[in-house]
Amino acid sequence: MATTTTLQPTAAPQVFLSNSPTATTKTASIPRGPVTSTLSFYQPPADGSAPFNYVETPPAGQPQRNFGENLQPVTISDLRGRESTFTLDNNAFTALSNIPSALEGPDFSSDAQIKSTYYPEVEQLLLDNLPGAHKVVLFDHTIRRNSPNASRGPVTRVHIDQTPASAAARVALHLGDEAEELLKGRYRIVNVWRPLNGPVVAHPLAVADSATVRDEDLVGVQHRYPDRNGETAGVAYNPGQKWYYWSGMRNDERLLLKCSDSDETLGQWGRVPHTAFVDPRTPEGAVGRESIEVRALVFG
Repeated sequence: MATTTTLQPTAAPQVFLSNSPTATTKTASIPRGPVTSTLSFYQPPADGSAPFNYVETPPAGQPQRNFGENLQPVTISDLRGRESTFTLDNNAFTALSNIPSALEGPDFSSDAQIKSTYYPEVEQLLLDNLPGAHKVVLFDHTIRRNSPNASRGPVTRVHIDQTPASAAARVALHLGDEAEELLKGRYRIVNVWRPLNGPVVAHPLAVADSATVRDEDLVGVQHRYPDRNGETAGVAYNPGQKWYYWSGMRNDERLLLKCSDSDETLGQWGRVPHTAFVDPRTPEGAVGRESIEVRALVFG
């Protein structure tokens, strides 16, 4: 297990929060190519207890989480220009371009509009791009904004949203009477990630090639909701992991992130660690990143 280092995270760049297409860093000074940044990996609880994380405010006397961070410098390669190299089955992520949408930036302020208009787009995107998929169930979404008043900002901790156990539990939770039969076939959890005010300059998303991530790098973390418990995966540092980001992601681009896959014969690499990171090349005055991720159960 990796040990804690004395490295400190790269200082976050100053940003101004503007969606104006005339902002300088919207069209220029987008960092490209490989970059080295400090990423926060899983460090087990000092007392040897099982790790946990509270989704909302923890009970009195409890910490938000009981595990620490192991800060490591990591070289992150740019996948821009070689998007077709990566697939969900081989790497647990893929990059798609030129995806139309009826919604843009300001429209994503309404959850009702997201569910009525954007959800059907995401469902069709997955059916069109995941061979064998015959049923898609979108079970939630998260909007992240890099602003002081945002309810959720970019997550700068390496993690995976689901584990095999929590994926099966999700099927049972959301599919009711259908769950027993659906659990007999292939099911995956795939996140669809896109910016709302691209091109992304500040806090881009980094993903690890799942083929370079060992099972022993992953640790189940109890994810405590007010009414139930789920499970995510913490990710321990391993120098053999290979990391990528998609420089200057645009609003018409999508990253598909596979968090779990029940069929390891078709999807040998069924989980993708990911994290937002601070790019030390980010120009001062860069627009704060805004994004949405929709989480889907995909059957077949």
